[in-house]
Amino acid sequence: MAQGQWSRRDFFRRSAAVGAIAIGGPTLLAACQSTSSGDTLTAAKNAKTIKIGIANEAPYGFADSSGNTTGEAPEVARAVFKALGIDGVQASVVPFDQLIPALNAKQFDVVAAGMNITATRCKAALFSDPDYSALTALLVPKGNPQGAKNFQDVASKKLKVAVLSAAVEKGYATGAGVAEDQIETLDTQDNMLRAVTTGRVYCAALTDISLKYLAQQNADAGVEVTPGFTPTENGQPVVSAGGFVFRKDDTSLRDAFNQQLKTLHGNGQWLQIVQKFGFGESNLPAADVTTDKLCAA
Repeated sequence: MAQGQWSRRDFFRRSAAVGAIAIGGPTLLAACQSTSSGDTLTAAKNAKTIKIGIANEAPYGFADSSGNTTGEAPEVARAVFKALGIDGVQASVVPFDQLIPALNAKQFDVVAAGMNITATRCKAALFSDPDYSALTALLVPKGNPQGAKNFQDVASKKLKVAVLSAAVEKGYATGAGVAEDQIETLDTQDNMLRAVTTGRVYCAALTDISLKYLAQQNADAGVEVTPGFTPTENGQPVVSAGGFVFRKDDTSLRDAFNQQLKTLHGNGQWLQIVQKFGFGESNLPAADVTTDKLCAA
């Protein structure tokens, strides 16, 4: 991923400079501004095309070696929109912390990036029903010589940990007592991996799905992933569930999306779509995990 032996996996390194990439083929390229005018769902159905935003966090949404958009969230979105009569899905890449601002600026109409549903984000945008749930894990040097298994271990052992900019893991870490000067905030998975392999930090924190995929794609990097764990805040376990994101006034689009997403979850098609990205049946959200609860947490 960095230089030398990781160069063939440079799809992790594509960033906002890419601007727009294709999903399902090189002919579908996104413009800088949204096609939305008036009701977004109606406009997308009329155009048979919709724009999504991703942040190149594999396996949730990323550009493959051919420059096409893939990943769990874009592929699920693709199936949902196809069921709605919208066959064209155009993708733009922006930094993770700019996804919601770019959505609200109408650079695209949906965030399809595996974004965790949190109370803070719910104030800025509208979330779908939970698409998946995931545990948190740590990327550590092979053999995990410090024996770190969770954020409490990181805190007590005074280890340095890398987190992704604007992701939820920093809050999980500080909530477990990890000091600010132990936390390194980085902008890409590539840089998180490099920070661990060079010893700049001891570990990196993300969902277990992300880190397992990252380690699998970089088998020669000398790292491993700890067993997944549930982080805590104020002594209470934190449910981590992600979804798709819409502008506040796009309720009709969100509602139509939710209806089709529920169908995919129920008929087994979701599992068929996501298995190649490391998701399994255990990642289907439990019935009591709802957007309303997560937004109110």
